[in-house]
Amino acid sequence: MKVGIIGSGIVGQVLAKAFKAEGYEVTLGTRNTSKEDVVKFNKVTNIAIATFEEVAKQAQVIVLATKGSGAEEAIKLAGINNFSNKVVIDATNPISETVAPSNGVIHFFTSLEESLMERIQKLIPEAKVVKAFNSVGNAFMYKPKFPGGTPTMFICGNDDRAKTVVKDFLILFGWETEDMGQIEAARAIEPLAILWCIPGFIGNQWTHAFKLLKM
Repeated sequence: MKVGIIGSGIVGQVLAKAFKAEGYEVTLGTRNTSKEDVVKFNKVTNIAIATFEEVAKQAQVIVLATKGSGAEEAIKLAGINNFSNKVVIDATNPISETVAPSNGVIHFFTSLEESLMERIQKLIPEAKVVKAFNSVGNAFMYKPKFPGGTPTMFICGNDDRAKTVVKDFLILFGWETEDMGQIEAARAIEPLAILWCIPGFIGNQWTHAFKLLKM
């Protein structure tokens, strides 16, 4: 299976290495294939790099790992039609880049009535978008080890088969998965990033993840 990563920042790089470690053919998509850190990443990891459009055309599964503010533009650069009928893992968060955190609480450019995931799905209506990887730091996205046990990744999306694909990835990556239902659930899942960041901003504590406990 060919996996394409849209976004060459730290999240995109971490997930690219994770998929490669599990035996998938991976390409890292970037706006500028000659950018120094991307070229270095290619040399160190031997993971191919390409433009957003090239990645979206070739991949069978696409991971959207850009900044939230750049997600929609990146999709347009990649080509709307190139997402049709493909599983798209949405790892973005709508974090404001113009408003500083208030007492450790980051600000979103969306409201609780509309998630960034919903905007993305509207932009690529033929894609099978699944929310995942947005509620933990990049250091723990692959094979997280916590004394309290296996952490929980919350996902949502409108296509059940696509969510099954993502669940299988998450199992390989060392996570348990909690399916929160349809796309509207992203209005609750995306703000988990706000909660996750608070201990970091107020106490420099970034080594945690969420765990759902059940009876």
